[in-house]
Amino acid sequence: MGRRSSNVSQYSMVSIGYLLSLLLHPMPAHLQRSAAAVGESIMWALTALLLLVPSNGQAATLEKPILSLHPPWTTIFKGERVTLRCDGYHPLLLELRPISTLWYLGHLLLPSHKKSIEVQTPGVYRCQTRGAPVSDPIHLSVSNDWLILQVPYAAVFEGEPLVLRCRGWYDKIVYKLHYYHDGQAVRYFHSSANYTVPQARSSDSGRYQCSGTMRIPVESAPMFSSKVAVTVQELFQAPVLRVMGRGEPRGGVVVRCDTRLHPQKRDTPLQFAFYKYSRAVRRFDWGAEYTVPEPEVEELESHWCEVATATRSVRKRSPWLQLPGRGSALELASTTAPVPQAAALAPGNKPLSFRKPPVSRSVPSVTSVPNTTSAGLQFPTGRAPTAGPPACAPRRTPLEQSAGALKPDVDLLLREMQLLKGLLSRVVLELKEPPAFPEHRETMETLTPRVPVSPGAPETATVES
Repeated sequence: MGRRSSNVSQYSMVSIGYLLSLLLHPMPAHLQRSAAAVGESIMWALTALLLLVPSNGQAATLEKPILSLHPPWTTIFKGERVTLRCDGYHPLLLELRPISTLWYLGHLLLPSHKKSIEVQTPGVYRCQTRGAPVSDPIHLSVSNDWLILQVPYAAVFEGEPLVLRCRGWYDKIVYKLHYYHDGQAVRYFHSSANYTVPQARSSDSGRYQCSGTMRIPVESAPMFSSKVAVTVQELFQAPVLRVMGRGEPRGGVVVRCDTRLHPQKRDTPLQFAFYKYSRAVRRFDWGAEYTVPEPEVEELESHWCEVATATRSVRKRSPWLQLPGRGSALELASTTAPVPQAAALAPGNKPLSFRKPPVSRSVPSVTSVPNTTSAGLQFPTGRAPTAGPPACAPRRTPLEQSAGALKPDVDLLLREMQLLKGLLSRVVLELKEPPAFPEHRETMETLTPRVPVSPGAPETATVES
């Protein structure tokens, strides 16, 4: 199809050139030069249109430009200036004349048309290049306080570093520096320093503030900055395990671990792992599909999946796979009806079972910790039923992580030991009280004669030799 479009564009240009040569032949020289210039412009315009219209006939749209801020802080002191830069995609064939950039402050159109501008006025800035939509906004704040808390202008996603900067008036050193998150002190420094969260989580969202003292010229009383809201964006959604259908040619059932990346991070590579109860049936790999073997099809509901980045900085697990409706998993997987959707299975407190569970059964939830750097798994107990495991959990020490990973095995071992104890108890009771056989009872009765006993005499028995 691309070769056909190229042939059409070449044919169009050759045809236009041929027609122009026929029209220009009898014309004077000065008219020929003017007509040639017009014809060349027409040829380039038609070529641009042919390239912008794909084979399906829909016009191609340009992506919105990227607006950046230098230095990358959204709050500055009064009198300071920052640089805004607008980077957009410009097809070469459309650059028949310099492409101007439009700048907006709120709803006001700024007079500049340069690619970069310097600003010091607070407000919401946007930019636009010719033929493209308006860029995402940048909010610039100007402060007249002694102390300001600076946060990055760009969105911070899960797994990325979050850097906060507490800055004194015109870079004066701040002493006894405290950083606060939702009113709680999270870090202390003796003097000016940035507060960095190496791998941000959703739990790191909230309102931040800093406090400290400055020597102006003597040390001042503690001063506080204004609170700044920080939101950590979700990198990808919690996955859902879905049944796709029968696997060919080796049989089994194909399941798929579905998730969705944030539009700004759609090029982020993800890896997928699949589990049956607490056992990994396929470790992390690039494929989002897994074929459940035929012998395990009856236990489809015991499967779940996990999605992680290549560095394992962000990990999220799916709920247990639950098949809606009646019938066995094998019948549901072999039907040609629409693919059943996975639903969240509420975790309960019942022990793990390696038999085919009923549709309404509940099993302990195997909760990974996607919002920490840990790779461990934990089996929480005693929770109220929820729609699935939480998307994030508080940070844990390595000892807690190892204990959480071993807990399911220990619980299973204890249950097996209790079952074995019950079986042994029954065997011991049966050995202590053997059943009396009728033949043996009759033999004993014939060997032991009975003697009548008077009511007033003591009970005695005499055996003759």
